[in-house]
Amino acid sequence: MMDFFSQHWTLAIDWVSLHAVTPVVNALNIAEAAGDPREIAAGILIALLQLFLIGGVMRPLESLLPAERWADRRHTTVDRNYTLLMLLGLFPLFSFLILMPIAHMLGGGPATEEASGLKAWLPWFEDHPYILFAVYYVIYDLTYYWMHRAQHVIPWWWAMHSMHHSQRQMSCWSNDRSNYLDGMLQSFVLAAVGLVMGVEPSEFAMLGLLSELVQNFSHANVALRLGWVGKVGERLFVGPRFHRNHHMLRDADRPERHNCNFGQVLPWWDQLFGSALYHDEALRPTGVSDPEVDADNERGLIAMQWYTLRRFWGAVTCRAGWRLGDVSFGPGYRPVHDSDEAAAPDAESAKSGHKISF
Repeated sequence: MMDFFSQHWTLAIDWVSLHAVTPVVNALNIAEAAGDPREIAAGILIALLQLFLIGGVMRPLESLLPAERWADRRHTTVDRNYTLLMLLGLFPLFSFLILMPIAHMLGGGPATEEASGLKAWLPWFEDHPYILFAVYYVIYDLTYYWMHRAQHVIPWWWAMHSMHHSQRQMSCWSNDRSNYLDGMLQSFVLAAVGLVMGVEPSEFAMLGLLSELVQNFSHANVALRLGWVGKVGERLFVGPRFHRNHHMLRDADRPERHNCNFGQVLPWWDQLFGSALYHDEALRPTGVSDPEVDADNERGLIAMQWYTLRRFWGAVTCRAGWRLGDVSFGPGYRPVHDSDEAAAPDAESAKSGHKISF
């Protein structure tokens, strides 16, 4: 099956490269700057495949088996626009104009005769490409897990990532709802890890495609309960219910409960590092309780980017923005730590001689 897919995928790349990419770059006289037309063709096919699976498979599932029923889907429109813009425009441009030149500069890029990364350290992998790809993926996913946890605990990074969490109507389009500065930072981290591992561009593109497709599905407004099969599956791969817990509104009685389920594709890391949450309770609505961040739901694509950057600048330019912990955003978009807010009533109580209990 893998050989069949690989063979036809290669044929598709060759056809698009020959009949679409090469004529265009030659007509624009940018063939030398554009690089390998097959890499561009692969990027185009990946984007089209992803859009087909989101719109043709996941979106209909949301209508058939919704986790939440909405009177309308107006909040999902901006997320769909983010996905179209990202897959058909910004991500290909960023990959080929920024990431690929950096990869070439650092000695990465297209495959060479000389092995690098894991293949150089353990030559055994040369004869076991599928096992090597699986190892690549596990390391890639572990990197994402810790990066994702950092996004939640570093206030200036949360200032950007919070836009992704502000969505009240999380759907199959929500994965690409993100601040572009945040996306660049994540891409550089993941690309750097890929270069160290010696991942070739075609393999890195496949890593990204698999990860993105699972994330598109895990964000989908889908309720899939398959009894014990579903429960076992949730412990092998991140699914919609597992990830919806990550996006849930805070429970006022259990304020730390939302800090859970950070895994991108593999929930193993949450299980290993104690951040996994499994339960049979009714799922909470998605979104955030911070009014400043929640206001993103009434903003358009450009305004959302602008206000997210204002939160980022307010956080990164003050000491509170570098102090780890959960925050909301106060005047001047400065972070207000939850721990400080929790301590404030006790401080007032001490001054007045009264004790406040919660």
